[in-house]
Amino acid sequence: MSVYSQCCDGAPRNPFMERDVTSPIPLPMRLMRRLTLAANRLRGSMSLGVRIAVRSDDGCVLLVRHSYMPGWYLPGGAVDPGETLAQAAVRELHEETGAQALSPPRLFAMYLNVRISPRDHVALFCLDDVRLADTPPSGVEIRESGFFPIADLPPDTTPATRRRIAEIVGVAPTDPVW
Repeated sequence: MSVYSQCCDGAPRNPFMERDVTSPIPLPMRLMRRLTLAANRLRGSMSLGVRIAVRSDDGCVLLVRHSYMPGWYLPGGAVDPGETLAQAAVRELHEETGAQALSPPRLFAMYLNVRISPRDHVALFCLDDVRLADTPPSGVEIRESGFFPIADLPPDTTPATRRRIAEIVGVAPTDPVW
């Protein structure tokens, strides 16, 4: 049983991650993200990333809000050199939310993310068994995280995140393009 089994009953989603999210995304972080994406496009290099869908027993999914781009996303990020895809997914989950995987994540699908570049790929993992950390993760990348009912996601959940969740719960076919 997941330790998040009561996340959608009106209690705080993740009390230690409640932060002021009214301030705009810092310009330097947005600029760095755009410069990194532009450099990758110019180099023609392939990139590989991961996302991880953590679901609770009561029909909620864990989402994060980044400090450098708007909207709610599944936790995830880049695969580091020497890391397997599953290791990257577990690491990103921990770095972004403080949650610790209690079982290995399951690969759900691989996607081509043409919005980033024609050589960008994303591996999507699923995980149902996690433990929340006692203290928030350090860093400035994540402004907020929390569990949300799958049937009532925040209005600014990204379209790609909504599509992935629909695929995972079986209400939409898996599309090979992110």
